[in-house]
Amino acid sequence: MKLTYSIIIPVFNRPQEIDALLESLTKQTFTADFEVLVIEDGSTLKSDEIVSKYTDRLNIKYHYKENSGAGASRNFGMQLATGNYFIIFDSDCIIPPHYLAEVDDALDQNYTDAFGGADAALDSFTTVQKAINYSMTSFLTTGGIRGSKNSVDRFQPRSFNFGLSRLAYRIIGGFSTMKTGEDIDLTLRLWENNFHTQFIEKAFVYHKRRTSLKQFFRQTYRFGNARPFLNRKYPDTGKITYWFPILFMLFFTASIVLLFLGFKLLAALFLIYFVALILDSLFKNKKISVAALSLVTTLIQFTGYGLGFLKGVFSAD
Repeated sequence: MKLTYSIIIPVFNRPQEIDALLESLTKQTFTADFEVLVIEDGSTLKSDEIVSKYTDRLNIKYHYKENSGAGASRNFGMQLATGNYFIIFDSDCIIPPHYLAEVDDALDQNYTDAFGGADAALDSFTTVQKAINYSMTSFLTTGGIRGSKNSVDRFQPRSFNFGLSRLAYRIIGGFSTMKTGEDIDLTLRLWENNFHTQFIEKAFVYHKRRTSLKQFFRQTYRFGNARPFLNRKYPDTGKITYWFPILFMLFFTASIVLLFLGFKLLAALFLIYFVALILDSLFKNKKISVAALSLVTTLIQFTGYGLGFLKGVFSAD
């Protein structure tokens, strides 16, 4: 079966972001035609004028709808798409020139009805964006589940970089009404219906992560809060690793208390971990400012996720 691709991009009040994303799509090395659907989710800062700049360079369509959230906007786009394979991006992504060619080649060699890829940072990104990207993708912070093929087995694609076949969408019905964790929910429903997913290592995107440290805390809190709900909805998917951030917080707090009481071993172990994390980030990002901030963003990530997870454990569905 020849695959025809429909790229779906929900956008909310981010015309400048969508401009950079669309510009990157004009530079794809993929030679076949593909369509782009921009779904304006009730924005007051509309992107229609930005989209009009690309009508002579992309097979692009613009659709405005009332605000209903990203998941519903993705579903709206898939309903309108003409391709038989959908690719979903967040509006704060920039797509490398090789992306579509790599996806097409990977699906030709090993077809699956869904796929995902990693996210990376460009040199032009801010120090905060690079530090957050490190914390979200490093083996030392997440086990590398978002950025390394060697660290995943049964991959759960994330909605910022998500591929889904028309057949799978027709059977499972697309994204749920969940505000956070809807991409994981979709993947689990795919697996329940015997669809397969894969991680395409070279199909990464540059993810700008439009966020401050405060917003990053809120984001990780929501991620953590959604996980217990998913564990209750899909009991066979729970893992002990989901408890690691809250355990990290507890042991880190205990290490500080014990240090004041004269017991140094636990604090020394955390110090070794923090030094390793900073050195790893320095090696990858080549900037001491990013490396130092990576420690801060990692602590924010663990704290936000851990507190959100703990609240989710004790809250009603």
